[in-house]
Amino acid sequence: MSTNESPEEPGAAGGPPQSPPPAPSPEPAQAPQGPGPSETPERAPEQPGETGRQRLAAGLWPPRVSRAQLIVALLLFVLGLGLAIQVRSNSDSSALRGARQEDLVRILDELDGRTKRLEDEKQQLEDQRRELESSSNQAEEARKQTVEKERQLGILAGTVAAQGPGITLKITDPTGQVQSDQLLDTLQELRAAGAEAIQINGVRIVAGSYFSDENGGVAIDGTKITQPYEFKVIGKPQDLEPALNIPGGVVQTLEKEQATVAVTRSAKIVVDALRAAKQPDYARSSS
Repeated sequence: MSTNESPEEPGAAGGPPQSPPPAPSPEPAQAPQGPGPSETPERAPEQPGETGRQRLAAGLWPPRVSRAQLIVALLLFVLGLGLAIQVRSNSDSSALRGARQEDLVRILDELDGRTKRLEDEKQQLEDQRRELESSSNQAEEARKQTVEKERQLGILAGTVAAQGPGITLKITDPTGQVQSDQLLDTLQELRAAGAEAIQINGVRIVAGSYFSDENGGVAIDGTKITQPYEFKVIGKPQDLEPALNIPGGVVQTLEKEQATVAVTRSAKIVVDALRAAKQPDYARSSS
């Protein structure tokens, strides 16, 4: 007896035959939409061959720092600096607090010694300052005295002009009887009365002045002068005039020679005839 058997499909183990899966229905195409207001734009596509280090560097540089970030960074720096100073001060104080008594005594001794040295140095500087001021004052005083002494010697030597109270003595000799010795006596009388500077007819009288007779007149230190003979004398008028008018003195002696003598007091007599300063050939200062 033959039976009709249907052939089995491969993969089926005697089970009922499976129907094929239905084909997917095509979805309607949607238009691409842009990012919404709250969506973050996608990053730019990475360049092919770019390493991670390069991408990190590109993200860090150039830096994007705002003004607020700069202010915050500055405040943090100041705060850190203050904390560092405070920590250091506290560490120094704590070091002193933790020091032994012997160390504290040694530190105090060193401070006392340093203070003493500074005080000594200050005192030395003050002494030097006083010495310099004293030396400066002494030098200035010595300079003033030197200038004054030079002026006095210049007046006596006839190298500088002089002025002051005194008298003017004018001798008129119409007969020509007045000789050099009588003028020299007049000069000596004035010097004895305290005359300090004398000038006769434009010739300065000094310690070494001499008189000599010349034809028709008198010569002083080789310079001939003619009458009237005019003496300009600086000194105390109250002493000079009476010295000339004493009985038997200069005025009476000249009047006996038919000369006319006039003495005039003055509050200001100017003696401006000068002598050239002579350099000694052999004498030198011993100081």
